[in-house]
Amino acid sequence: MRFAVLGPLEVTADDGRAVRVPELKVRVLLACLLAGDGRAVPAGRLIENLWGPEPPGNPLGALRAKVSQLRRALDDAEPGARELVATRSPGYLVDGDTDARRFLEAVGRARSAGGPRERAALLNEALSWWRGPAFADFPDEPLARWAAARLEEQRLAALEDYADVRLDLGQDASQVAELAELAAQHPMRERFHGLLMRALYRSGRQAEALEVYRALGDRMRDELGLDPGPELTALHRAILEQSPGLGRPPIPPAPARLPRPLTELVGRDDPLAELVALLGGARLVTLTGSAGVGKSRLALAAAHRLAGDFSGGAYLVELSSLTTGSGPDVAGTVATALGVPGDGAGIGSALGPRRTLLVLDNCEHVVEPVAELVERLLHAGPGLSVIATSREPLGVSGEVVREVPPLDAVAAMRLFAARAADAQPEFTLTAADADAAEVICRRLDGIPLALELAAARARSLGVRALAARLDDRFRLLSAGRRSGPAHQRTLRAALDWSWDPLTDPERVVLRRLAVHVGGCTLEAAERVCAAPGPVPGTPSSEYEPAAGSDATGVAELASGEVADLLARLVDRSLVVRSGDRYRLLESVAAYGLERLREAGEHDRVLRWYATYYTQLAECAESYRSGPARHRWIRRLDPEVANLRGALEAAVSLGDTPLAARLTGSLGWYWTQAGRPAEAPHPTPLRTASAEDPRAADECHPVTAFGG
Repeated sequence: MRFAVLGPLEVTADDGRAVRVPELKVRVLLACLLAGDGRAVPAGRLIENLWGPEPPGNPLGALRAKVSQLRRALDDAEPGARELVATRSPGYLVDGDTDARRFLEAVGRARSAGGPRERAALLNEALSWWRGPAFADFPDEPLARWAAARLEEQRLAALEDYADVRLDLGQDASQVAELAELAAQHPMRERFHGLLMRALYRSGRQAEALEVYRALGDRMRDELGLDPGPELTALHRAILEQSPGLGRPPIPPAPARLPRPLTELVGRDDPLAELVALLGGARLVTLTGSAGVGKSRLALAAAHRLAGDFSGGAYLVELSSLTTGSGPDVAGTVATALGVPGDGAGIGSALGPRRTLLVLDNCEHVVEPVAELVERLLHAGPGLSVIATSREPLGVSGEVVREVPPLDAVAAMRLFAARAADAQPEFTLTAADADAAEVICRRLDGIPLALELAAARARSLGVRALAARLDDRFRLLSAGRRSGPAHQRTLRAALDWSWDPLTDPERVVLRRLAVHVGGCTLEAAERVCAAPGPVPGTPSSEYEPAAGSDATGVAELASGEVADLLARLVDRSLVVRSGDRYRLLESVAAYGLERLREAGEHDRVLRWYATYYTQLAECAESYRSGPARHRWIRRLDPEVANLRGALEAAVSLGDTPLAARLTGSLGWYWTQAGRPAEAPHPTPLRTASAEDPRAADECHPVTAFGG
């Protein structure tokens, strides 16, 4: 359980739920105990704060009753939380996790930190805990008021330290307005005035810096009968003399805050060279691609190669830990990485004209707030360049998008062999295992994450046994990494990360698309992914009536919705578009079939699939003897895998008539396409021809299949 006092009092359970503390006096009691900062608050002082000069007849009994109410409220929200309110002589204490404690810890770390950038980042983190005046809703309670005054002094000191270290980093002109406001709010606080004088002087505004000193001196003499202290007086003299020591200090070279990769980048020479070249002109390059394809690794390699060209530094900002749509957290995470103020305007002004490279990794679940922030930063910081990795583009003006493809067969084999040797030093890929390794690389689609996980399993199973078990790939590749983002540790976790942000209609299309073998056309996707109606002239009994919702309770899709949903899945790197066909990587298809079964609609969609391809074959058959047969042969050629899959589906569903119709309709195709050996075992079936009126009546090929 967490307690927040740097602003209005808030209590939050560990799962993020707000905890309601009923009754004003119970809230006052909690505030007074939190003001003790983990130390026991005497019962007498609590009674005085709760009831003032008119305590109840039995003040200790009344106090115990309020303590009991507080404990009950906390325990109701989170079992066991009542123990946070402890009885300690001479009273009570609350020893919980508070934002005030986290603020003070961050300030302490900042004061012992090494370089100015690290100090700035830690002070920015410390100040981000403040939501308003401490104990804001208890201004009249003595204990809370005393604690609030102490915390406010510590906040002001942290603000002074933060402004000071930012001056050391060359951020002077960007701080003038902020320091002028702080000096006006605290007219007798000398350090704010000294910081403002330094910022003005370094911005070429010497006369204004001297005026700040004069105005402060007059005010102090009038109100306090004192002159400014020796430190401020020495600063005034240095400004008058234009001392060289007041100039902007040399900014220490910005470190490349980039983790050093532990393994060699394999098979990415050309994409890496292209990315490096792109960043010579483009200021925003977004790497897209499917789960586990290596976007982060490629971006990091490019950042290392380019780091020396960016005087402002190169920084990696990992966004995977943020929750979906958490806009303010995006700016805060970027600010912490850079050691600058925590909103878009503050980050932009702090970056200034210096050349800085920012790698924003795993943007897909916060793509909208990232896009908004990046657009603001690129306008505010003319020297900023950004590499973003995301499963979909950011959609920002000037963005250059490059899709990271899977590894080709040769590179995939190299990666698999290299990672297997890392896990088992004596490993060598023998000729006997080469075919099995090739199967692994092909069936895992050349996806580096999947190949690395498979290579680790080869140590215990061997290459051939591993290849033979890939039908159960999610169980097989579940012994994942122990480091790195959680969604990159197993194959299933990587695909869950892509699935979770999808809308319900997008999920419906993705899981239904998985029944296709070897890809499909848009028309096929519309017929199989939405509840189909009968093709004109076909028996309506072949189709279930379109229900109001699917098996999971989601509103059933109309076929007209599929094209837009399919385009969104392409944008999200879950569906691959090649020409006029759409396909799923094998691992995505296997995942989609699992989700289809979970949704309870596997057999229903399989029947739609088998029926569609049967009707496609029947329409093609009706043109088997006319001049259009050549076009229909070309139409069926890419669908051979789906025609076989449809036959297997009909057989698995026990629909012998449908299987017979499909095989009977394809006999002419296998012969005329010169592929008779590939034909399945023939099944007797009605014969139809283009000249047979029944064929035209039953098929309407032009209407149904664009014939």
